[in-house]
Amino acid sequence: MKPPIMIIILSTIIMGTMMVMISSHWLLIWIGFEMNMLAIIPILMKNSNPRATEASTKYFLTQATASMLLLLGIATNLLLTGHWTMSNILNPIASNTITIALTMKLGLSPFHFWVPEVTQGVPMLPGMILLTWQKIAPLSILYQIAPSTNPNLLIIMAITSVLVGGWGGLNQTQLRKILAYSSISHMGWMTAVLVYNPTMMMLNLLMYITMTLGTFMLFMYNSSTTTLSLSHMWNKLPLATSLVLLLMLSIGGLPPLSGFMPKWMIIQELTKNDLIILPTFLAMTALLNLYFYTRLTYSTALTMFPSPNNMKMKWLFENSKTMTLLSPLIILSTMLLPLTPMMSTLL
Repeated sequence: MKPPIMIIILSTIIMGTMMVMISSHWLLIWIGFEMNMLAIIPILMKNSNPRATEASTKYFLTQATASMLLLLGIATNLLLTGHWTMSNILNPIASNTITIALTMKLGLSPFHFWVPEVTQGVPMLPGMILLTWQKIAPLSILYQIAPSTNPNLLIIMAITSVLVGGWGGLNQTQLRKILAYSSISHMGWMTAVLVYNPTMMMLNLLMYITMTLGTFMLFMYNSSTTTLSLSHMWNKLPLATSLVLLLMLSIGGLPPLSGFMPKWMIIQELTKNDLIILPTFLAMTALLNLYFYTRLTYSTALTMFPSPNNMKMKWLFENSKTMTLLSPLIILSTMLLPLTPMMSTLL
């Protein structure tokens, strides 16, 4: 793809997301979602092979269905209220329709089936955009309409998403599918706290994006797509093995790493609202994610496959510019837990 075309497509994606975030008019929000969806499809199809075409088609069909449901909810709200402004949605039918449309765009269970398939079918860079940037617009709308949403619907979706994200990733060997199921699980955690403290959901989103960006960039730097290729990482960059270990355990939510901070704060917030069973269930299902991330750290840092002698010093001749960019992301992904008291006072 030529650079001018790529610049136009990327700026359209950014513009569409920004339009959704700053608009208070339902029609402009819908147009922003459409701009975002239509602009990312050429990026998903950058590698012209049948797998990428299939993934792009699945993404388009799912997002088009979600956009249709969103427009239906907007039209229902318009008929009952007479205005396009995004304020409190009083009608439960309109509220539930809009919520379902946004959760379909996010990939929450039971609308999660497209996320692993699309992420696996596209290259690492489009997969990274799909699991990070594309989550911002729907979550920003859910953040704004949180008081009008049905809490029971959101909590049911959150519980099933955390379950699907944990069980789905257990038997996977493809790194993109593992990260996709991890994304479903993280979206479940965010949706669980959205009902009680929407600002905490945004903090969780920032932490999730930081950790996912660092993980994807580390995998792209090493050209790793499977758990088997992770075991050869020590040949290319010995330092990367310890970085993968830290990042994996952080995404899994193991203390004292940064990934534990949002989980800790969400559990604390839910218990403040007199909920005991829900945070206990979320904490137990988080162990499933931690298990398959621990398995990745085992294949990366604790196994050393035999290799020819000329490969053992290969890392000395590699370009380290990517590692310079990765350093701040890895620091943010692993060392933010001491800031938890300050975050608690802000929220």
